[in-house]
Amino acid sequence: MTVEWVHPGLLLILGAWTLPLLKGSVKRAGMLLLPAAALAVCLRMQPGTHGEGAFLGLDLVFGRVDRLSLVFSYVFSLMAFIGMLYSLHVEDDAQHVAALTYAGGALGVVFAGDLVSLYVFWELMALSSTVLVWSRREPRAVAAGFRYLLVHILGGVLLLAGILLQKAATGSIAFGSMAPSASGAGLGPALILAAFLLNAAVPPLGAWLPDAYPEATVTGAVFLTAFTTKSAVYALLRGFPGTELLVWAGAVMALYGVVYAVLENDARRLLAYHIISQVGYMVCGVGIGTDLALNGASAHAFAHILYKSLLFMGAGAVLEVTGRRKLSEMGGLWRTMPVTLALYMVGAFAISAVPLFSGFVSKSMVVSASGEAHRPAIFLMLTLASAGTFLHTGLKLPWYMFFGKDRGLPGREPPRNMLSAMGLAAAACVALGVLPGLLYGRLPFPVDYVPYTLHHVTATLGMLAFTALGFFLLLRHLDPEPTVTLDTDWFYRRGLAPLAGAARRLLARLERGFVGELYEVVVRRPVLGVASLLRAIDGSVIDAAAEGVGRWVAGVGRSLRSLASGNVQHYALAMAAGAAALATLAILVR
Repeated sequence: MTVEWVHPGLLLILGAWTLPLLKGSVKRAGMLLLPAAALAVCLRMQPGTHGEGAFLGLDLVFGRVDRLSLVFSYVFSLMAFIGMLYSLHVEDDAQHVAALTYAGGALGVVFAGDLVSLYVFWELMALSSTVLVWSRREPRAVAAGFRYLLVHILGGVLLLAGILLQKAATGSIAFGSMAPSASGAGLGPALILAAFLLNAAVPPLGAWLPDAYPEATVTGAVFLTAFTTKSAVYALLRGFPGTELLVWAGAVMALYGVVYAVLENDARRLLAYHIISQVGYMVCGVGIGTDLALNGASAHAFAHILYKSLLFMGAGAVLEVTGRRKLSEMGGLWRTMPVTLALYMVGAFAISAVPLFSGFVSKSMVVSASGEAHRPAIFLMLTLASAGTFLHTGLKLPWYMFFGKDRGLPGREPPRNMLSAMGLAAAACVALGVLPGLLYGRLPFPVDYVPYTLHHVTATLGMLAFTALGFFLLLRHLDPEPTVTLDTDWFYRRGLAPLAGAARRLLARLERGFVGELYEVVVRRPVLGVASLLRAIDGSVIDAAAEGVGRWVAGVGRSLRSLASGNVQHYALAMAAGAAALATLAILVR
Protein backbone atom coordinates (compact mmCIF):
# COMPACT_ATOMS: atom_id res chain seq x y z
CA MET A 1 0.00 0.00 0.00
CA THR A 2 1.57 3.30 -1.07
CA VAL A 3 1.39 6.67 0.57
CA GLU A 4 -0.69 7.91 -2.37
CA TRP A 5 -3.51 5.49 -1.51
CA VAL A 6 -5.10 5.09 1.90
CA HIS A 7 -7.46 2.18 2.53
CA PRO A 8 -10.65 3.68 4.01
CA GLY A 9 -11.53 0.38 5.66
CA LEU A 10 -8.23 0.20 7.53
CA LEU A 11 -8.69 3.85 8.48
CA LEU A 12 -11.95 2.93 10.22
CA ILE A 13 -10.64 -0.29 11.77
CA LEU A 14 -7.45 1.19 13.22
CA GLY A 15 -9.14 4.42 14.23
CA ALA A 16 -11.91 2.54 16.03
CA TRP A 17 -9.45 1.11 18.54
CA THR A 18 -8.29 4.58 19.56
CA LEU A 19 -11.77 5.65 20.69
CA PRO A 20 -11.60 3.98 24.15
CA LEU A 21 -8.54 6.16 24.87
CA LEU A 22 -10.55 9.35 24.32
CA LYS A 23 -13.06 11.05 26.57
CA GLY A 24 -16.07 13.35 26.30
CA SER A 25 -16.38 15.69 23.35
CA VAL A 26 -13.03 14.57 21.91
CA LYS A 27 -14.34 11.00 21.66
CA ARG A 28 -17.59 12.15 20.06
CA ALA A 29 -15.64 14.20 17.54
CA GLY A 30 -13.52 11.16 16.72
CA MET A 31 -16.62 9.04 16.22
CA LEU A 32 -17.74 11.39 13.46
CA LEU A 33 -14.37 12.33 11.99
CA LEU A 34 -13.35 8.74 11.26
CA PRO A 35 -16.25 7.89 8.91
CA ALA A 36 -16.17 11.41 7.47
CA ALA A 37 -12.50 10.91 6.61
CA ALA A 38 -13.26 7.51 5.07
CA LEU A 39 -15.99 9.07 2.92
CA ALA A 40 -13.62 11.85 1.82
CA VAL A 41 -10.99 9.26 0.85
CA CYS A 42 -13.56 7.33 -1.20
CA LEU A 43 -14.81 10.46 -2.96
CA ARG A 44 -11.26 11.40 -3.99
CA MET A 45 -10.32 7.87 -5.08
CA GLN A 46 -9.53 7.21 -8.73
CA PRO A 47 -10.00 3.89 -10.56
CA GLY A 48 -6.96 1.67 -10.53
CA THR A 49 -5.21 -1.06 -8.57
CA HIS A 50 -3.62 -0.21 -5.23
CA GLY A 51 -2.34 -1.94 -2.13
CA GLU A 52 -0.73 -4.87 -3.94
CA GLY A 53 1.50 -7.30 -2.09
CA ALA A 54 2.58 -10.91 -1.78
CA PHE A 55 2.10 -13.26 1.15
CA LEU A 56 3.10 -16.95 1.19
CA GLY A 57 3.34 -16.86 -2.57
CA LEU A 58 -0.14 -15.38 -2.98
CA ASP A 59 -0.73 -12.16 -4.89
CA LEU A 60 -2.93 -9.95 -2.71
CA VAL A 61 -4.79 -6.85 -3.87
CA PHE A 62 -6.38 -4.73 -1.16
CA GLY A 63 -7.39 -1.88 -3.44
CA ARG A 64 -9.17 -2.75 -6.66
CA VAL A 65 -10.96 0.50 -7.45
CA ASP A 66 -13.57 0.69 -10.21
CA ARG A 67 -17.07 2.10 -10.61
CA LEU A 68 -18.70 -0.90 -8.92
CA SER A 69 -16.50 -0.77 -5.83
CA LEU A 70 -16.74 3.01 -5.64
CA VAL A 71 -20.55 3.20 -5.61
CA PHE A 72 -20.68 0.74 -2.71
CA SER A 73 -17.85 2.50 -0.89
CA TYR A 74 -19.72 5.82 -1.03
CA VAL A 75 -22.84 4.49 0.64
CA PHE A 76 -20.94 2.32 3.14
CA SER A 77 -18.89 5.31 4.30
CA LEU A 78 -21.94 7.58 4.42
CA MET A 79 -23.85 4.97 6.40
CA ALA A 80 -20.98 4.65 8.87
CA PHE A 81 -21.22 8.39 9.49
CA ILE A 82 -25.01 8.32 9.90
CA GLY A 83 -24.79 5.32 12.22
CA MET A 84 -22.15 6.93 14.43
CA LEU A 85 -24.18 10.14 14.59
CA TYR A 86 -27.21 8.09 15.66
CA SER A 87 -25.17 6.39 18.42
CA LEU A 88 -23.36 9.50 19.61
CA HIS A 89 -25.10 9.41 23.00
CA VAL A 90 -24.11 5.80 23.73
CA GLU A 91 -21.33 5.39 26.32
CA ASP A 92 -20.46 1.77 25.48
CA ASP A 93 -17.01 1.75 23.85
CA ALA A 94 -17.39 -1.87 22.76
CA GLN A 95 -20.31 -0.94 20.52
CA HIS A 96 -18.43 1.91 18.87
CA VAL A 97 -15.31 -0.16 18.24
CA ALA A 98 -17.37 -3.05 16.86
CA ALA A 99 -19.50 -0.78 14.65
CA LEU A 100 -16.56 0.97 13.01
CA THR A 101 -14.64 -2.30 12.65
CA TYR A 102 -17.73 -3.78 11.00
CA ALA A 103 -18.00 -0.85 8.58
CA GLY A 104 -14.27 -1.05 7.87
CA GLY A 105 -14.60 -4.75 7.12
CA ALA A 106 -17.37 -4.00 4.62
CA LEU A 107 -15.13 -1.48 2.86
CA GLY A 108 -12.37 -4.10 2.86
CA VAL A 109 -14.70 -6.52 1.07
CA VAL A 110 -15.62 -3.86 -1.48
CA PHE A 111 -12.02 -3.09 -2.41
CA ALA A 112 -10.69 -6.67 -2.22
CA GLY A 113 -9.15 -7.74 -5.50
CA ASP A 114 -8.42 -11.30 -4.43
CA LEU A 115 -10.31 -14.03 -2.59
CA VAL A 116 -7.93 -14.23 0.38
CA SER A 117 -8.22 -10.57 1.37
CA LEU A 118 -11.96 -10.87 0.74
CA TYR A 119 -12.08 -13.78 3.19
CA VAL A 120 -10.15 -11.88 5.87
CA PHE A 121 -12.51 -8.89 5.80
CA TRP A 122 -15.54 -11.19 5.43
CA GLU A 123 -14.70 -12.93 8.71
CA LEU A 124 -13.87 -9.65 10.42
CA MET A 125 -17.39 -8.48 9.59
CA ALA A 126 -18.88 -11.65 11.09
CA LEU A 127 -17.02 -11.26 14.39
CA SER A 128 -17.56 -7.53 14.85
CA SER A 129 -21.26 -7.68 13.93
CA THR A 130 -21.80 -10.43 16.51
CA VAL A 131 -20.61 -8.00 19.19
CA LEU A 132 -23.40 -5.61 18.20
CA VAL A 133 -25.95 -8.33 18.95
CA TRP A 134 -24.32 -9.36 22.23
CA SER A 135 -23.97 -5.74 23.38
CA ARG A 136 -27.62 -5.67 24.37
CA ARG A 137 -26.59 -7.99 27.23
CA GLU A 138 -29.92 -9.78 27.55
CA PRO A 139 -30.36 -13.57 27.49
CA ARG A 140 -32.32 -13.44 24.21
CA ALA A 141 -29.61 -11.31 22.60
CA VAL A 142 -26.78 -13.54 23.81
CA ALA A 143 -28.53 -16.66 22.47
CA ALA A 144 -29.36 -14.98 19.15
CA GLY A 145 -25.78 -13.76 18.89
CA PHE A 146 -24.41 -17.28 19.30
CA ARG A 147 -26.77 -18.59 16.61
CA TYR A 148 -25.77 -15.70 14.35
CA LEU A 149 -22.09 -16.42 14.90
CA LEU A 150 -22.46 -20.15 14.27
CA VAL A 151 -24.29 -19.54 10.98
CA HIS A 152 -21.60 -17.13 9.81
CA ILE A 153 -18.84 -19.50 10.89
CA LEU A 154 -20.50 -22.02 8.57
CA GLY A 155 -20.51 -19.40 5.83
CA GLY A 156 -16.83 -18.71 6.46
CA VAL A 157 -15.99 -22.41 6.24
CA LEU A 158 -17.86 -22.67 2.92
CA LEU A 159 -16.06 -19.61 1.59
CA LEU A 160 -12.62 -20.83 2.66
CA ALA A 161 -13.21 -24.30 1.22
CA GLY A 162 -14.38 -22.76 -2.04
CA ILE A 163 -11.31 -20.52 -2.21
CA LEU A 164 -8.97 -23.47 -1.67
CA LEU A 165 -10.71 -25.53 -4.35
CA GLN A 166 -10.73 -22.57 -6.74
CA LYS A 167 -6.99 -22.04 -6.17
CA ALA A 168 -6.31 -25.73 -6.76
CA ALA A 169 -8.38 -25.77 -9.95
CA THR A 170 -7.24 -22.51 -11.54
CA GLY A 171 -4.01 -21.61 -9.76
CA SER A 172 -5.40 -18.13 -9.10
CA ILE A 173 -7.07 -16.37 -6.17
CA ALA A 174 -8.21 -13.37 -8.24
CA PHE A 175 -11.70 -12.21 -7.30
CA GLY A 176 -13.60 -11.93 -10.56
CA SER A 177 -16.47 -13.55 -12.39
CA MET A 178 -16.97 -17.16 -11.36
CA ALA A 179 -20.36 -17.61 -12.99
CA PRO A 180 -20.85 -20.89 -14.89
CA SER A 181 -20.53 -19.09 -18.23
CA ALA A 182 -17.15 -17.71 -17.18
CA SER A 183 -15.46 -20.59 -15.35
CA GLY A 184 -17.54 -23.67 -16.00
CA ALA A 185 -19.17 -25.79 -13.35
CA GLY A 186 -16.98 -26.50 -10.35
CA LEU A 187 -17.26 -27.25 -6.66
CA GLY A 188 -15.11 -24.28 -5.67
CA PRO A 189 -17.34 -21.60 -7.25
CA ALA A 190 -20.41 -23.47 -5.97
CA LEU A 191 -19.17 -23.28 -2.37
CA ILE A 192 -18.24 -19.63 -2.76
CA LEU A 193 -21.70 -18.92 -4.18
CA ALA A 194 -23.29 -20.75 -1.23
CA ALA A 195 -21.32 -18.57 1.20
CA PHE A 196 -22.43 -15.40 -0.60
CA LEU A 197 -26.07 -16.56 -0.63
CA LEU A 198 -25.94 -17.28 3.09
CA ASN A 199 -24.77 -13.74 3.85
CA ALA A 200 -27.40 -12.37 1.47
CA ALA A 201 -30.04 -14.16 3.60
CA VAL A 202 -31.45 -16.15 0.69
CA PRO A 203 -34.08 -18.63 2.00
CA PRO A 204 -33.79 -21.17 3.48
CA LEU A 205 -30.39 -19.84 4.58
CA GLY A 206 -31.66 -16.46 5.75
CA ALA A 207 -33.49 -17.11 9.03
CA TRP A 208 -30.47 -15.81 10.94
CA LEU A 209 -31.35 -12.25 9.90
CA PRO A 210 -34.80 -11.82 11.55
CA ASP A 211 -33.50 -13.93 14.44
CA ALA A 212 -30.52 -11.70 15.28
CA TYR A 213 -31.20 -8.15 14.04
CA PRO A 214 -34.20 -7.45 16.31
CA GLU A 215 -32.16 -8.58 19.33
CA ALA A 216 -29.27 -6.18 18.70
CA THR A 217 -28.92 -2.86 20.47
CA VAL A 218 -30.97 0.06 19.20
CA THR A 219 -27.91 1.58 17.54
CA GLY A 220 -26.23 -1.69 16.58
CA ALA A 221 -29.23 -2.81 14.53
CA VAL A 222 -28.82 0.28 12.33
CA PHE A 223 -25.33 -0.86 11.33
CA LEU A 224 -26.47 -4.45 10.84
CA THR A 225 -29.08 -3.41 8.28
CA ALA A 226 -26.43 -1.80 6.10
CA PHE A 227 -23.41 -4.02 5.66
CA THR A 228 -23.72 -7.81 5.78
CA THR A 229 -26.40 -8.40 3.15
CA LYS A 230 -25.25 -5.56 0.91
CA SER A 231 -21.62 -6.68 0.96
CA ALA A 232 -22.96 -10.07 -0.14
CA VAL A 233 -24.86 -8.37 -2.97
CA TYR A 234 -21.62 -6.67 -4.00
CA ALA A 235 -19.84 -10.04 -3.95
CA LEU A 236 -22.57 -11.55 -6.14
CA LEU A 237 -22.32 -8.63 -8.56
CA ARG A 238 -18.58 -9.13 -8.76
CA GLY A 239 -18.50 -12.91 -8.88
CA PHE A 240 -21.77 -14.28 -10.29
CA PRO A 241 -23.54 -11.88 -12.67
CA GLY A 242 -25.96 -13.56 -15.04
CA THR A 243 -26.40 -16.71 -12.94
CA GLU A 244 -29.89 -18.09 -13.63
CA LEU A 245 -30.29 -19.49 -10.12
CA LEU A 246 -30.15 -15.97 -8.73
CA VAL A 247 -33.10 -14.79 -10.84
CA TRP A 248 -35.53 -17.19 -9.18
CA ALA A 249 -33.86 -17.03 -5.78
CA GLY A 250 -34.24 -13.24 -5.76
CA ALA A 251 -37.87 -13.29 -6.88
CA VAL A 252 -38.73 -15.85 -4.20
CA MET A 253 -36.91 -13.72 -1.61
CA ALA A 254 -38.96 -10.67 -2.56
CA LEU A 255 -42.23 -12.51 -1.87
CA TYR A 256 -40.91 -14.55 1.06
CA GLY A 257 -40.06 -11.49 3.15
CA VAL A 258 -43.42 -9.86 2.43
CA VAL A 259 -45.40 -12.98 3.41
CA TYR A 260 -43.57 -13.32 6.71
CA ALA A 261 -44.06 -9.61 7.42
CA VAL A 262 -47.84 -10.24 7.24
CA LEU A 263 -47.53 -12.55 10.23
CA GLU A 264 -45.10 -10.51 12.29
CA ASN A 265 -45.93 -8.56 15.45
CA ASP A 266 -42.43 -7.41 16.43
CA ALA A 267 -41.71 -4.05 14.75
CA ARG A 268 -38.00 -4.60 14.15
CA ARG A 269 -38.52 -8.22 13.14
CA LEU A 270 -41.10 -7.06 10.55
CA LEU A 271 -38.52 -4.65 9.16
CA ALA A 272 -35.92 -7.43 9.17
CA TYR A 273 -38.13 -9.57 6.94
CA HIS A 274 -38.42 -6.66 4.56
CA ILE A 275 -34.62 -6.59 4.33
CA ILE A 276 -34.87 -10.10 2.89
CA SER A 277 -37.57 -8.94 0.50
CA GLN A 278 -35.64 -5.91 -0.74
CA VAL A 279 -32.35 -7.80 -1.07
CA GLY A 280 -34.35 -10.19 -3.25
CA TYR A 281 -34.69 -7.44 -5.87
CA MET A 282 -30.91 -7.00 -5.87
CA VAL A 283 -30.20 -10.74 -6.12
CA CYS A 284 -32.72 -11.02 -8.95
CA GLY A 285 -31.05 -8.13 -10.78
CA VAL A 286 -27.66 -9.83 -10.46
CA GLY A 287 -29.16 -12.99 -11.92
CA ILE A 288 -30.77 -11.24 -14.90
CA GLY A 289 -27.30 -9.93 -15.66
CA THR A 290 -28.02 -7.18 -18.21
CA ASP A 291 -26.42 -3.78 -17.79
CA LEU A 292 -29.75 -2.30 -16.70
CA ALA A 293 -30.32 -5.09 -14.18
CA LEU A 294 -26.81 -4.83 -12.70
CA ASN A 295 -27.16 -1.07 -12.47
CA GLY A 296 -30.54 -1.59 -10.81
CA ALA A 297 -29.08 -3.99 -8.25
CA SER A 298 -26.32 -1.50 -7.42
CA ALA A 299 -28.71 1.46 -7.25
CA HIS A 300 -31.21 -0.41 -5.12
CA ALA A 301 -28.47 -1.49 -2.71
CA PHE A 302 -27.44 2.17 -2.38
CA ALA A 303 -31.00 3.36 -1.81
CA HIS A 304 -31.91 0.45 0.45
CA ILE A 305 -29.07 1.09 2.87
CA LEU A 306 -30.33 4.62 3.44
CA TYR A 307 -34.08 4.04 3.73
CA LYS A 308 -33.83 0.79 5.67
CA SER A 309 -31.48 2.36 8.18
CA LEU A 310 -33.98 5.22 8.51
CA LEU A 311 -36.79 2.74 9.21
CA PHE A 312 -34.72 0.93 11.83
CA MET A 313 -33.75 4.26 13.38
CA GLY A 314 -37.42 5.19 13.67
CA ALA A 315 -38.42 1.87 15.22
CA GLY A 316 -35.32 2.03 17.42
CA ALA A 317 -36.29 5.49 18.64
CA VAL A 318 -39.67 4.14 19.74
CA LEU A 319 -37.97 1.23 21.49
CA GLU A 320 -35.49 3.60 23.14
CA VAL A 321 -38.25 5.85 24.48
CA THR A 322 -41.02 3.38 25.36
CA GLY A 323 -39.19 0.08 25.81
CA ARG A 324 -41.85 -1.60 23.60
CA ARG A 325 -41.18 -3.61 20.46
CA LYS A 326 -44.52 -5.37 19.81
CA LEU A 327 -47.10 -3.66 17.60
CA SER A 328 -49.84 -5.08 19.82
CA GLU A 329 -48.39 -3.01 22.69
CA MET A 330 -48.04 0.30 20.82
CA GLY A 331 -50.29 3.08 19.60
CA GLY A 332 -51.03 6.77 19.98
CA LEU A 333 -47.41 7.93 19.77
CA TRP A 334 -48.06 10.47 17.01
CA ARG A 335 -48.90 13.08 19.65
CA THR A 336 -45.61 12.79 21.53
CA MET A 337 -43.26 11.73 18.69
CA PRO A 338 -44.41 13.70 15.61
CA VAL A 339 -40.90 14.34 14.26
CA THR A 340 -40.00 10.67 14.55
CA LEU A 341 -43.23 9.78 12.73
CA ALA A 342 -42.53 12.22 9.89
CA LEU A 343 -38.97 10.97 9.39
CA TYR A 344 -40.05 7.34 9.57
CA MET A 345 -42.65 7.95 6.86
CA VAL A 346 -39.95 9.26 4.51
CA GLY A 347 -38.26 5.87 4.81
CA ALA A 348 -41.61 4.11 4.42
CA PHE A 349 -42.38 6.00 1.21
CA ALA A 350 -38.87 5.28 -0.09
CA ILE A 351 -39.06 1.52 0.48
CA SER A 352 -42.56 1.50 -1.05
CA ALA A 353 -41.21 3.15 -4.24
CA VAL A 354 -43.44 6.22 -3.98
CA PRO A 355 -42.52 8.80 -6.67
CA LEU A 356 -40.05 11.47 -5.54
CA PHE A 357 -38.41 9.05 -3.09
CA SER A 358 -35.27 6.97 -3.62
CA GLY A 359 -36.89 3.54 -3.92
CA PHE A 360 -38.90 4.71 -6.93
CA VAL A 361 -35.78 5.39 -8.99
CA SER A 362 -33.87 2.25 -7.93
CA LYS A 363 -36.38 -0.59 -7.54
CA SER A 364 -38.00 0.23 -10.88
CA MET A 365 -34.71 -0.41 -12.67
CA VAL A 366 -34.74 -4.07 -11.61
CA VAL A 367 -38.45 -4.49 -12.37
CA SER A 368 -38.01 -2.87 -15.79
CA ALA A 369 -34.98 -5.07 -16.48
CA SER A 370 -37.09 -8.17 -15.83
CA GLY A 371 -39.63 -6.90 -18.35
CA GLU A 372 -36.98 -6.10 -20.96
CA ALA A 373 -35.52 -9.59 -20.47
CA HIS A 374 -38.97 -11.06 -21.25
CA ARG A 375 -39.42 -12.63 -17.82
CA PRO A 376 -43.17 -12.09 -17.18
CA ALA A 377 -43.32 -14.40 -14.14
CA ILE A 378 -40.42 -12.58 -12.49
CA PHE A 379 -41.97 -9.21 -13.35
CA LEU A 380 -45.25 -10.25 -11.70
CA MET A 381 -43.53 -11.58 -8.56
CA LEU A 382 -41.51 -8.39 -8.08
CA THR A 383 -44.58 -6.20 -8.63
CA LEU A 384 -46.64 -8.14 -6.08
CA ALA A 385 -43.82 -7.89 -3.56
CA SER A 386 -43.73 -4.12 -4.05
CA ALA A 387 -47.43 -3.83 -3.19
CA GLY A 388 -46.92 -5.98 -0.10
CA THR A 389 -44.05 -3.78 1.02
CA PHE A 390 -46.24 -0.68 1.06
CA LEU A 391 -48.99 -2.61 2.85
CA HIS A 392 -46.84 -3.54 5.83
CA THR A 393 -43.94 -1.08 6.07
CA GLY A 394 -45.79 1.96 4.76
CA LEU A 395 -49.22 1.31 6.31
CA LYS A 396 -49.44 -1.45 8.90
CA LEU A 397 -46.35 -0.67 10.95
CA PRO A 398 -46.77 3.13 11.23
CA TRP A 399 -50.52 2.77 11.82
CA TYR A 400 -50.20 0.46 14.81
CA MET A 401 -47.00 2.07 16.12
CA PHE A 402 -48.00 5.73 15.94
CA PHE A 403 -51.79 5.72 15.48
CA GLY A 404 -54.26 2.97 16.32
CA LYS A 405 -55.38 2.52 19.91
CA ASP A 406 -53.76 4.95 22.33
CA ARG A 407 -52.22 2.78 25.04
CA GLY A 408 -50.99 5.69 27.13
CA LEU A 409 -47.31 5.03 26.53
CA PRO A 410 -44.92 7.67 27.92
CA GLY A 411 -43.59 9.02 24.64
CA ARG A 412 -41.16 11.81 23.80
CA GLU A 413 -38.77 12.58 20.99
CA PRO A 414 -35.44 10.72 21.14
CA PRO A 415 -32.12 12.51 21.75
CA ARG A 416 -31.17 15.22 19.30
CA ASN A 417 -28.33 13.25 17.71
CA MET A 418 -30.74 10.41 16.84
CA LEU A 419 -33.14 12.83 15.16
CA SER A 420 -30.22 14.44 13.29
CA ALA A 421 -29.12 11.07 11.92
CA MET A 422 -32.67 10.27 10.86
CA GLY A 423 -32.95 13.69 9.22
CA LEU A 424 -29.74 13.14 7.25
CA ALA A 425 -30.91 9.74 5.99
CA ALA A 426 -34.34 11.18 5.12
CA ALA A 427 -32.75 14.04 3.18
CA ALA A 428 -30.69 11.53 1.19
CA CYS A 429 -33.83 9.51 0.38
CA VAL A 430 -35.59 12.59 -0.96
CA ALA A 431 -32.52 13.91 -2.81
CA LEU A 432 -32.03 10.65 -4.70
CA GLY A 433 -35.73 10.50 -5.54
CA VAL A 434 -35.88 14.05 -6.85
CA LEU A 435 -32.45 14.06 -8.51
CA PRO A 436 -31.79 10.46 -9.61
CA GLY A 437 -28.89 11.61 -11.77
CA LEU A 438 -26.86 11.99 -8.57
CA LEU A 439 -26.90 8.21 -8.31
CA TYR A 440 -27.24 7.14 -11.94
CA GLY A 441 -24.03 8.93 -12.91
CA ARG A 442 -22.04 6.76 -10.50
CA LEU A 443 -23.43 3.35 -11.44
CA PRO A 444 -21.16 0.68 -12.97
CA PHE A 445 -22.56 0.78 -16.52
CA PRO A 446 -23.66 3.70 -18.75
CA VAL A 447 -27.36 2.92 -19.17
CA ASP A 448 -29.89 5.54 -20.24
CA TYR A 449 -32.87 4.94 -17.95
CA VAL A 450 -35.69 7.43 -17.28
CA PRO A 451 -37.79 6.59 -14.20
CA TYR A 452 -40.24 9.49 -14.44
CA THR A 453 -42.41 8.54 -17.39
CA LEU A 454 -46.14 9.17 -17.34
CA HIS A 455 -46.94 5.47 -17.55
CA HIS A 456 -44.55 4.52 -14.75
CA VAL A 457 -45.73 7.25 -12.37
CA THR A 458 -49.46 6.67 -12.93
CA ALA A 459 -49.12 2.88 -12.71
CA THR A 460 -47.19 3.16 -9.45
CA LEU A 461 -49.62 5.63 -7.88
CA GLY A 462 -52.56 3.46 -8.93
CA MET A 463 -51.06 0.37 -7.31
CA LEU A 464 -50.24 2.26 -4.11
CA ALA A 465 -53.74 3.77 -3.93
CA PHE A 466 -55.37 0.38 -4.43
CA THR A 467 -53.16 -1.12 -1.70
CA ALA A 468 -54.03 1.68 0.73
CA LEU A 469 -57.75 1.27 0.01
CA GLY A 470 -57.55 -2.43 0.71
CA PHE A 471 -55.67 -1.81 3.96
CA PHE A 472 -58.26 0.55 5.41
CA LEU A 473 -61.18 -1.61 4.25
CA LEU A 474 -59.67 -4.64 6.00
CA LEU A 475 -58.19 -2.75 8.93
CA ARG A 476 -60.26 -4.48 11.61
CA HIS A 477 -58.96 -7.85 10.39
CA LEU A 478 -55.30 -6.81 10.41
CA ASP A 479 -54.84 -6.17 14.13
CA PRO A 480 -51.49 -7.66 15.19
CA GLU A 481 -51.63 -10.69 17.44
CA PRO A 482 -49.09 -11.39 20.21
CA THR A 483 -47.73 -14.46 18.46
CA VAL A 484 -44.29 -15.81 17.54
CA THR A 485 -43.55 -16.57 13.88
CA LEU A 486 -41.65 -19.78 13.13
CA ASP A 487 -39.06 -19.62 10.37
CA THR A 488 -36.59 -22.10 8.93
CA ASP A 489 -34.32 -21.54 11.93
CA TRP A 490 -36.75 -23.83 13.80
CA PHE A 491 -35.31 -26.76 11.87
CA TYR A 492 -31.72 -26.20 12.83
CA ARG A 493 -32.66 -25.26 16.39
CA ARG A 494 -34.68 -28.47 16.82
CA GLY A 495 -32.70 -30.57 14.40
CA LEU A 496 -29.38 -29.77 16.03
CA ALA A 497 -30.67 -30.49 19.54
CA PRO A 498 -30.19 -34.30 19.19
CA LEU A 499 -26.81 -33.67 17.60
CA ALA A 500 -25.83 -31.42 20.49
CA GLY A 501 -26.96 -34.09 22.97
CA ALA A 502 -24.95 -36.75 21.15
CA ALA A 503 -21.93 -34.47 21.13
CA ARG A 504 -22.26 -33.89 24.88
CA ARG A 505 -22.46 -37.63 25.53
CA LEU A 506 -19.46 -38.28 23.31
CA LEU A 507 -17.46 -35.58 25.04
CA ALA A 508 -18.48 -36.97 28.43
CA ARG A 509 -17.20 -40.41 27.43
CA LEU A 510 -13.99 -38.91 26.13
CA GLU A 511 -13.61 -36.96 29.37
CA ARG A 512 -14.07 -40.09 31.48
CA GLY A 513 -11.88 -42.20 29.19
CA PHE A 514 -9.14 -40.83 27.00
CA VAL A 515 -9.18 -37.24 28.28
CA GLY A 516 -9.36 -38.43 31.91
CA GLU A 517 -6.38 -40.74 31.48
CA LEU A 518 -4.47 -38.08 29.58
CA TYR A 519 -5.20 -35.59 32.36
CA GLU A 520 -4.07 -38.14 34.96
CA VAL A 521 -0.74 -38.80 33.22
CA VAL A 522 0.07 -35.35 31.84
CA VAL A 523 -1.33 -33.06 34.54
CA ARG A 524 -2.40 -34.67 37.82
CA ARG A 525 0.53 -37.01 38.50
CA PRO A 526 3.28 -34.49 37.60
CA VAL A 527 1.59 -31.79 39.67
CA LEU A 528 1.22 -34.11 42.66
CA GLY A 529 4.88 -35.17 42.29
CA VAL A 530 6.08 -31.58 42.27
CA ALA A 531 3.84 -30.84 45.25
CA SER A 532 5.33 -33.77 47.22
CA LEU A 533 8.85 -32.57 46.45
CA LEU A 534 8.05 -29.04 47.55
CA ARG A 535 6.44 -30.37 50.73
CA ALA A 536 9.60 -32.38 51.52
CA ILE A 537 11.78 -29.33 50.91
CA ASP A 538 9.48 -27.27 53.09
CA GLY A 539 9.69 -29.77 55.94
CA SER A 540 13.38 -30.64 55.84
CA VAL A 541 14.97 -27.36 54.79
CA ILE A 542 12.70 -24.39 55.31
CA ASP A 543 11.10 -25.55 58.56
CA ALA A 544 14.49 -26.74 59.93
CA ALA A 545 16.10 -23.40 59.09
CA ALA A 546 13.27 -21.49 60.71
CA GLU A 547 13.43 -23.65 63.84
CA GLY A 548 17.25 -23.24 64.03
CA VAL A 549 16.99 -19.46 63.81
CA GLY A 550 14.31 -19.56 66.49
CA ARG A 551 16.49 -21.60 68.85
CA TRP A 552 19.47 -19.23 68.32
CA VAL A 553 17.35 -16.15 69.02
CA ALA A 554 15.96 -17.80 72.16
CA GLY A 555 19.52 -18.55 73.38
CA VAL A 556 20.63 -14.99 72.78
CA GLY A 557 17.58 -13.79 74.66
CA ARG A 558 18.40 -15.95 77.68
CA SER A 559 21.99 -14.64 77.70
CA LEU A 560 20.85 -11.04 77.57
CA ARG A 561 18.26 -11.66 80.25
CA SER A 562 21.05 -12.81 82.64
CA LEU A 563 22.73 -9.42 82.25
CA ALA A 564 19.65 -7.62 83.58
CA SER A 565 20.60 -7.90 87.31
CA GLY A 566 18.71 -4.82 88.50
CA ASN A 567 21.92 -3.40 90.14
CA VAL A 568 22.58 0.27 89.19
CA GLN A 569 26.32 -0.04 89.78
CA HIS A 570 26.50 -2.87 87.21
CA TYR A 571 24.71 -0.75 84.65
CA ALA A 572 27.01 2.24 85.29
CA LEU A 573 30.10 0.05 84.95
CA ALA A 574 28.78 -1.36 81.64
CA MET A 575 28.12 2.16 80.31
CA ALA A 576 31.63 3.30 81.27
CA ALA A 577 33.17 0.27 79.57
CA GLY A 578 31.13 0.95 76.44
CA ALA A 579 32.19 4.61 76.36
CA ALA A 580 35.85 3.62 76.75
CA ALA A 581 35.53 1.12 73.92
CA LEU A 582 33.99 3.75 71.61
CA ALA A 583 36.76 6.26 72.45
CA THR A 584 39.45 3.68 71.72
CA LEU A 585 37.78 2.82 68.38
CA ALA A 586 37.65 6.49 67.39
CA ILE A 587 41.39 6.95 68.14
CA LEU A 588 42.27 3.86 66.10
CA VAL A 589 40.16 4.97 63.14
CA ARG A 590 42.00 8.33 63.06
